[in-house]
Amino acid sequence: MRVWLGLGSNLGDRVAALQTAIDALAPEGVRVDAVSPVYETAPQDLDDQPAFLNAVVRAVTDLDPPRILAAAKRVERAAGRDGSGVRYGPRALDVDLLVWEGGAVTSTDPDLVIPHARLAQRRFALVPLADLEPALVLPDGRPIAVLLARLDVASQPVTRTAHPLTPPA
Repeated sequence: MRVWLGLGSNLGDRVAALQTAIDALAPEGVRVDAVSPVYETAPQDLDDQPAFLNAVVRAVTDLDPPRILAAAKRVERAAGRDGSGVRYGPRALDVDLLVWEGGAVTSTDPDLVIPHARLAQRRFALVPLADLEPALVLPDGRPIAVLLARLDVASQPVTRTAHPLTPPA
């Protein structure tokens, strides 16, 4: 199955954190085969924190969504995220499962809703996702390009950077 994961970091060496996440996913059974450009984005929900760098990766995996989520959490912990911080607060690394080729998934775990529960409201995720997969349509039939067009550019600034990220060799 193909999956699309959102990566974000606003602490420390943000570019290194994103690249480390990409490299750390393969041993977890999630092989990254494409990477979006990197974007600098304003924080959402909690404004008093540094700007984020965000990217989206497309990966291939045999894992089901709960195991993909568990792998993402292990990668975050290895990067120094211990889960004790403020929700939506500063973090060395955030890895979110945005879209799964298998369709929509809901569960009792609020972290496991696919497509991501807030994807339609987040330019910082939709812009790199649209860069990587401009024709992607969510399981409910909504094209990501339409979702992106509905969001206010001024209230959610997203700026492309020159930082390169690469899939593992």
